[in-house]
Amino acid sequence: MCGRFSLTHSSDALENVFSVAGVENFPPRYNIAPTQPIMTISAGLLRMAGSNLPEQDALLMRWGLLPSWVKDPSDFPLLINARSETAATKASFRNAMRHRRILIPASGFYEWQRDKETGQSQAYWVRPKDGELIGFAGLAETYMNKDGAEIDTAAFLTAPSNKQFQAIHHRMPIAIAETDFKRWLDCRTQEPRHIADLLRAPDEDFFEAIAVSDLVNKVSNTSPENQKHVTPKDFTQKKKPKPIDDSQGSLF
Repeated sequence: MCGRFSLTHSSDALENVFSVAGVENFPPRYNIAPTQPIMTISAGLLRMAGSNLPEQDALLMRWGLLPSWVKDPSDFPLLINARSETAATKASFRNAMRHRRILIPASGFYEWQRDKETGQSQAYWVRPKDGELIGFAGLAETYMNKDGAEIDTAAFLTAPSNKQFQAIHHRMPIAIAETDFKRWLDCRTQEPRHIADLLRAPDEDFFEAIAVSDLVNKVSNTSPENQKHVTPKDFTQKKKPKPIDDSQGSLF
């Protein structure tokens, strides 16, 4: 799945990779959690012939999708991930899958390997081996609250993990190749059935998983230390588990 991620690349790198402009400089973010604002990329408005404006737009959204038909957000689950297998038919995601597909720029994501026998967990920082920015597949919805204020919200799309990643978790976020950005974002001519081939886990050699400390478990820990390599825990040593801080919403 995807319960935490990181964006440490510069705004210049983001503009170059995603063909956007006017992105204000932002500090590196080492522990992005649900309900926090996240950077997203969407297809821009139709450009006039000869326009030199970027083809995509960058917009901050809240991580945690709210369908437009929700009456009481406090009584609705926090949708931080959507299963790609059912997104086109499930009521919560159907409209977004057809009309508001987005990309979520990231430097990588975190995942926890959990041992049922001991109750322990090991955090991993998962990043592309080439160190480049990722464009994760996402969905967006604009929710209007009772006061008439609009809130742009977003969720990641996930797929069954590839064989390499299954030892850590059975699902993982979908990374869209840069060559497929336009097709993924094109909701005018590309229906969900047209982009179904993109809804799969990355190739096994795309990511590397680095064991990191329990610092990342707490939302308040936002330093580069979250990504410092450690020796993976030995699950044969029975210890009392430390709970993961999910104060920002359910992670899985």
